[in-house]
Amino acid sequence: MSTTSTTTTPVSILGLGLMGTALASALIKAGHPTTVWNRTAAKTGPLAALGATPADTAGGAIEASPLVIVCLTTNDNVRTLLAPETAALAGRTLVNLTNGTPSQARELASWAEAHGIAYIDGGIMAVPQMIATPGAYILYSGTDENAFETHRPTLQALADTKWVGKDPGAAALYDLSLLTGMYGMVMGVVQAYALIGTGGVPAREFAPLLREWVNAMTDGLVPGMAEALDSGQHLTDVSSLEINQAALPNFLAAYAEAGVSDELFKPLQGLLDRSITAGHSADGLSRLATLLKQS
Repeated sequence: MSTTSTTTTPVSILGLGLMGTALASALIKAGHPTTVWNRTAAKTGPLAALGATPADTAGGAIEASPLVIVCLTTNDNVRTLLAPETAALAGRTLVNLTNGTPSQARELASWAEAHGIAYIDGGIMAVPQMIATPGAYILYSGTDENAFETHRPTLQALADTKWVGKDPGAAALYDLSLLTGMYGMVMGVVQAYALIGTGGVPAREFAPLLREWVNAMTDGLVPGMAEALDSGQHLTDVSSLEINQAALPNFLAAYAEAGVSDELFKPLQGLLDRSITAGHSADGLSRLATLLKQS
């Protein structure tokens, strides 16, 4: 990822939390005239010191640039903030980097289109400290791919750009799916540290083993499960659902004996039981993904 872009398009940033501040800083460093606004005006001070132009109002920030990036806490806040600013936004490109659901993104896209606003939804796959560094990327989607391509050189100053389709909800869907995988992994790591800690093992001592194990498992598990799901071939000779159903009570018993809560893992028992009842005892864990679909 390049931290500089080929143009110096003016950009306005609305919302200066940790992520919004990181985005604005990256744009300033890349040479873009950057206007910033935040409901708490004091947050514009450090960015002004870097060269940003503070705006007194959201409308003033919007009018300063053809490209407007919003990064707030929730999409409800986005609608509340932007609803009075439709006239200012008309003819501009709005990039919404606020975390939300696919349906929220589609609703915002419809609202924007009705007011002559080019809307791009985005999902940031990075923490603030990773912005403008290798490995960070942002997912984008929306009906106006031309608007995205026009501003792609500017957006590249923030992180690598990944276009995932013309469905405005696609970026949010990818974002939440990737984060789901992350949270599942984190919860497993949290549970592992809680359990090993009851034996007096320092977390730092256990960490190399845990990291090596998790990496080894995910390297094969992620692509292997994808192949099983796309092909519909879930039979396995590695670790069947029947074996996992029989093994899980041992985990739950060990947690109880150690005084560790089983609330993160206990729900898995019901899902495994349901998989066996449905006749999938010889299948691998990939089958569980199909059982999670409610329709």
